[in-house]
Order: sequence, then C-alpha cells, then structure tokens
Amino acid sequence: MGSIRVRGSGNLQIDFRYMGARCREQTALPDTPANRKTLAKLILKIEAEILLGTFVYSNYFPNSKMVARFEKQQQQQRLLAGNRASRLPSFAEFANIWLDEMQVSWRVSYEKTMRLIVQNRLIPHFGEMEVDHITRADLIQFRATLGKVYRGNEQKFSAGYINRHLKIIQMILCEAADRYQFTAPVRLKPLKMKKSDVDPFTLDEVECFLMLVPVAFVDYYIVRFFTGMRTGEIDGLKWRFVDFDRGIILVREIWVGGRAEYTKNDGSQREIIMSQPVRESLERQFKATGAGEFVFATRNGTPYNHRNITQRIWYPTLKACGLRERVPYQTRHTAATLWLAAGENPEWIASQGGQKTTEMLFRVSNRFVANLTHQDNSAFDSSLKAHRTGGAK
Repeated sequence: MGSIRVRGSGNLQIDFRYMGARCREQTALPDTPANRKTLAKLILKIEAEILLGTFVYSNYFPNSKMVARFEKQQQQQRLLAGNRASRLPSFAEFANIWLDEMQVSWRVSYEKTMRLIVQNRLIPHFGEMEVDHITRADLIQFRATLGKVYRGNEQKFSAGYINRHLKIIQMILCEAADRYQFTAPVRLKPLKMKKSDVDPFTLDEVECFLMLVPVAFVDYYIVRFFTGMRTGEIDGLKWRFVDFDRGIILVREIWVGGRAEYTKNDGSQREIIMSQPVRESLERQFKATGAGEFVFATRNGTPYNHRNITQRIWYPTLKACGLRERVPYQTRHTAATLWLAAGENPEWIASQGGQKTTEMLFRVSNRFVANLTHQDNSAFDSSLKAHRTGGAK
C-alpha cells in the first residue's frame, strides 16, 4: 500500500512499490488536506494499474530516473516471455503428459510397466532436454548406456529389454513431433534378439511329471498341459467361466499384478473345449474350491502366486523326473504339439490357443510333430514302396 510523506521542503512525496523496487517520487504540491486527497487518489489509480499489469512508469513520472531502470526490466521480461512461448516442453514434461493421456487405453499392469520405464530410465537420461533437441545420436548413446550395464560377468539387460526402452521413447518423440511440428529422430533398427527355444514335453514326459508332482497340483498341471492356457489365464480362471454343461472353458480374464484384468488382446478371448482328462480334473477341483471364486486357489481363496509355484513346485518336479529345465510356458507349446500329433485341424488348434492364424502355430510347433508321430517322411516312403510293389506285380 502506497503512502504520502512530507519532505524537508514541505512538499508532498508519494511512496509505493513497483516491480520489487521502492519508488519515491517528489511532487510540487504543498502539504494540505486537499493535496493529500488528490495524491491518495493518484496512488489508488497507480496501484490498480500495477495490479492489472497496465502501469507505465513514464506516463506518470516522465522525468524520473526510475524510468530507464523499469524500461530495461520490462524489455528483459518481454524477451524471457518470448523465449518461454517459443520453447517446447522438456522430455520429462511431455513424457508425463503422454503417460497421463495414454493410461486410459492401457491395462493397469501395462501402465505400471510403462511408468517404471519412463520414470526410472528415460526421464533420468533425457529429462531436461527439449523434445525437439533429442537426436538419433542421443538415442544411440542411450542404447549404448543400457548395453554397458553389467551384473558380474553377465549383461544385465537383454536385447529385448533394450529394444522395449527404445520403442517407448520413439513412441513419445513421434507423438511430440506430430503435436509440435518438428522432425522426430530416425528410428533405430532393433537389436537382434536371441531366438527363444521352443521345447515342448513329449507325452511320456507329461505323464512322468504328473506322477511326481505333489497331489494338490496334479489337476492344475493337467489343465495347463492339455489346454494350452497361459499362466495368467489359468491363474485367473473363475468358476463362472467353467461351463460343464457345454464342456467348455471361457477365457475372459487374466490374473496379473495381483488383480483380474482383460486378456492379453481381443484374440485371446476364446472358448476352450474340455478334453476328458481336463473335464475330470475340473470336476475334482470343484470339490476342493467350488465354493470360492477361483478354480485354482490358495487356502485363502486367492489365485496362486505363479513365481512361488514355479520355484516351489515346477522346477523341483522337473528335477525329480530327470527332465531338463524348461519354463512353465512350455506347457502351452506342449498342448499345441500334442494336438498336432493327434491329427487335429490346425485352424481349430490355433483357435484353442487364442491365435488368429496358424502361422505362429506351425512356426513354433510343427518341427516337433514328426518326432511325436514317428512319421518324419516314413509315411511317404511307405507309400512309394507300396506303389512300386504294386507296380511290380
């Protein structure tokens, strides 16, 4: 709040603050009630314009030495304001905007993974850089940084893990480029990934496993081996999705991150026809957990912790059978190869596994079928032999 003072000359002086500075301007008005009233109105007008941002010092005090000072400050502020207006957001700013905008289209577990990668890896590296200043060279350097992280003598991050980081940052930069009209860096070619081995069980190996696995888990693994269900699908299977009347299992949800969510994609929504062993296993399981929500559950009625089951049940049983170590996902490949070996229609097998086409089915499973059926070209040889024999007669 401004004030009115009297100087040694007896004339009035106004005292107020503007742009962080104390301003004292001398007037030629003597100290009278009328002049004080006039200056009080002037101060009110000045303070109102300061509040509105329209105050121009030289309009009131053109001969003041403060005019040059404030004009310089205002010029600097205009330059700063222009720079802020032209500056694009930093990577950290835009990445958080992007995460908030995209989360509505993601599953909760996927959103959690994306936020961890963005906030723990990408922002610490690119955070302060403006989105349009990130170059292909910066991405290459980031990739190299991830590739040099070691734990002991082993590389900590796989090619797939590094590729995922690059894919995410390139998604963010492409969206920023589209929004702010700049050219995004050229995409880096993904690192070559080591091809994962498909190692299904033979029927003899399945039978050995089911003989030695703890009794409480026999039915769980029968369903895994003979339906091809994914881990999250079988762990999240609820009794309301088991239709004994029609003999089908409806895959509608998965259990991931401690909660039930939508399946991996729309194609994973399917109906699996129960084989006789699967039906019998589910009927036995219903006696144990039918009063609860989940088909395979702990004593508390919650789904199994797949990491705990894998370490405590899966690998010890493989060892007891004298079988080589394989991840539980191989039960899914086992179902496909057993169905193929039995002569089931490939399109039906693909539909049971939640695959849109038979391409993936044949790529990962077909090479094992000959060994399972013992017809690796022998059927063709027999046909030729029979034809030649018949011709000789």
